[in-house]
Amino acid sequence: MTYEGEPGARFDRAYYVERHLPLVMHRWSRYGLTGVAAFFPAVEQAGTLAICECQFRDEASVDAAFASPEVSEVMADLPCFTEIAPRRVRVLPL
Repeated sequence: MTYEGEPGARFDRAYYVERHLPLVMHRWSRYGLTGVAAFFPAVEQAGTLAICECQFRDEASVDAAFASPEVSEVMADLPCFTEIAPRRVRVLPL
């Protein structure tokens, strides 16, 4: 997931790392999520405010997690740290 915005847009990094990512891991590990990591730009500027790397066991695991009943709970947590809509990006090994 990526979060794009302007400097000063609300994005609570502490909540994201300490509360949201553990929620994601807890809810989606049963579907094959094996790890999560957050990355933030060193300098605040327009563009990417945050990147979440979700590592899944395989392609089927990604599809299962995003089709699961738990996706609504994960997405309902977004207003706790931002108003920015996430953009899902899939990266595949070359």
